[in-house]
Amino acid sequence: MIKSKTTLIKEGETSVFVPLVKKSNKGPGAQEHIVFYNPAMESSRDLSVVITQWFIDKQKKDVEILDGLAATGIRGVRLAKEVNGNAHVSINDHDEDAYRLIKRNISFNHLDNTSASKMDLNLLLSSNKYDMIDVDPFGSPVYFIDSAIRSIRHRGVLSCTATDTATLCGVYPDVCLRRYNAHPYRSPIMQEVGLRILLGLLAREAAKHDKGIEPLLCYSTDYYFRLYVQVNRGVTYADETIKKLSVIKSDDIKRYTHSEEVKVNSIGPLYTGNIVKKPVISELRGILSNKELNTKKELFRLLDVLEEEADAPLFYYTIESISSHLKVNPPRRDKLFQYLRDNGYMVTRTHITPTGFKTNASLETVEEAFINLSRAKKN
Repeated sequence: MIKSKTTLIKEGETSVFVPLVKKSNKGPGAQEHIVFYNPAMESSRDLSVVITQWFIDKQKKDVEILDGLAATGIRGVRLAKEVNGNAHVSINDHDEDAYRLIKRNISFNHLDNTSASKMDLNLLLSSNKYDMIDVDPFGSPVYFIDSAIRSIRHRGVLSCTATDTATLCGVYPDVCLRRYNAHPYRSPIMQEVGLRILLGLLAREAAKHDKGIEPLLCYSTDYYFRLYVQVNRGVTYADETIKKLSVIKSDDIKRYTHSEEVKVNSIGPLYTGNIVKKPVISELRGILSNKELNTKKELFRLLDVLEEEADAPLFYYTIESISSHLKVNPPRRDKLFQYLRDNGYMVTRTHITPTGFKTNASLETVEEAFINLSRAKKN
């Protein structure tokens, strides 16, 4: 018998039983319940439905999907119910109460393409192969990445979440070095650095097994990082992936910190390739249009910005940090973008922060834009 009280909720087209949780839907939540459920991750689960549909639409065979750390099973149950095509979804959690709740939710939704298991995830991955694997832990996914890389089939999709953003963003650099074997960079660009450290870890783990990764869609939020990468088997793929890893000297990117004191000499290793595959974004948008999802508008906004910044340079400036450094009033973003474009430069938004922007203009040119726009505003 499940120890915690449950309530019936609906996401997308699926109703499931979940534990009674805090009323706020902000933040990553806390491990207050035997079976963990976070309503704030609904958009993440909605996006899983869209990407899984995209993947299955391209297959000519039955697809094996694993929701490896399922808790209530809500992500896996939703995939089984809301995604069209030939797929079997395995939903796993090592906790007894979680396992019972997963089975209850499978039964409630009358799913015959779904199975539940109660195993240590690493053991499960070591004995099975899958076309899609989702690793969504409370904290870091690092403990499961090697097993997942070995378990994923050629051209399969591995998705994972990291909620240890403080570690990846440089609040706990020693933990980041121990856990990810990488140096973070606490600065205005720390979220992109953290995201690329996580991707770098996947790249190195894949290369150990003569595999390479191709990011399909990777993004950062205030309290978690989420990756969707295609894993390709072969030394050629592995070698191409390794070429996109780099340790960056802080002097080479200190322009993004402005007057802040730089406390590290090197950053990374980071994955320096594109974090999204632009043609995939366009295809996902079409699938999203045909799905009944509560966070559809939010996901359209995310896809739009990710597509816009797909080919942009590494790292971003923020309007507030440059304005503070120059002691000028912050310009309107549309005015700043128009100024840079009129002068022949590329400039885009970034999904990481609404005041951030990416450009191929030099820092001197960017600062000149801020000063000239400030003067024009006064006159």
